[in-house]
Amino acid sequence: MSGGLATKRIASVDALRGLTVAAMLLVNNPGDWGHVYGPLEHSDWHGCTPTDLIFPFFLFIVGVSAALALGPRVDAGAAAGPLRAAVLKRGLRIIGLGLVLHALAWWLMHKPEFRVMGVLQRIGICFVVAGWAAIELRWRGRLLLLLSLLLGYGALLHVGPTLDKLGSLNQRLDTALLGRFAYEWNPASGVAFDPEGLLSTLGALATTVLGLLCGGLLRRGRSVRLLGVGVLAALAGLAWSAWLPWNKQLWTPSFVLWTGGLAALALAAAHGWIDRRGHPAIGRAFGLNAIGAYAGAWMCTVLLEGLGWMGPLYRTVFGPLGPWLGPQGQSLAFAVAFVAVWAAIVHWLDRRGWYWKV
Repeated sequence: MSGGLATKRIASVDALRGLTVAAMLLVNNPGDWGHVYGPLEHSDWHGCTPTDLIFPFFLFIVGVSAALALGPRVDAGAAAGPLRAAVLKRGLRIIGLGLVLHALAWWLMHKPEFRVMGVLQRIGICFVVAGWAAIELRWRGRLLLLLSLLLGYGALLHVGPTLDKLGSLNQRLDTALLGRFAYEWNPASGVAFDPEGLLSTLGALATTVLGLLCGGLLRRGRSVRLLGVGVLAALAGLAWSAWLPWNKQLWTPSFVLWTGGLAALALAAAHGWIDRRGHPAIGRAFGLNAIGAYAGAWMCTVLLEGLGWMGPLYRTVFGPLGPWLGPQGQSLAFAVAFVAVWAAIVHWLDRRGWYWKV
């Protein structure tokens, strides 16, 4: 982290963050959206595919990283004011970068409307809240914050008119406050919806706070307790899904617990495999340049699409693979090649010690 926040580096956290970013690039760049393998697509609405795990894993790691970066400073008695300022500045820079990337897509790809919310904007908001909680709250306060977010947001969804997209509280709030600046906007009906919308951010915040709590356990070497939290959270999310289904676009509390529990289990496994047993930290280079890789890949895709090069590139280089791989395999080959190119870039940057921090 930059801006006065020096992160205590734990190889397993960098590796898990990096693998998550690589997975983001894989599912975001299939080459042909009409022929994508099912596990590489998001659920249409309720449910949870492997692709639905990626963003929750990243936000969970945002919380873990906040615990590792800020916990030692707070324990050492550092003044809260400068820490709060550093957290706020970095969060605003992440949000600003997200808006710049959306402006680039709006301009080059001739999108009809500018989208305000998005992945980086959500990351920036969650980082600020997790940073505040890391500075101001001890573990009981953080736990209370997590329970308040889960139960409060859950209550709103339970008493809402519907859990369908059309008519849900989330859709109504996005229509009222975002309107034409949402991801989905119907000018005829005036209905808007954003999967990174306003109300569902409460669920995303809960995921990040859960990561903050687990990061505290990791920092204190309580890997067995971390494993237990993962199991309990996943089971609680599974049980709650009987009444409130998993839903990434609504980011339901059951989805928070299910995906957060799996993320905690993945972190515990990575910690044991990499930090304790000394195995290679696969994905570390992506993890050290996470935001840079995501932003760079976004700009690459926007430029290829905006300049009209994406289609010819796909047909020329990957079209001949169709008879052997089929249309889905052909699309996956493009996605794998895209990730491989960026893997080469981040490894080259890592060898030179160049890390882009927002």
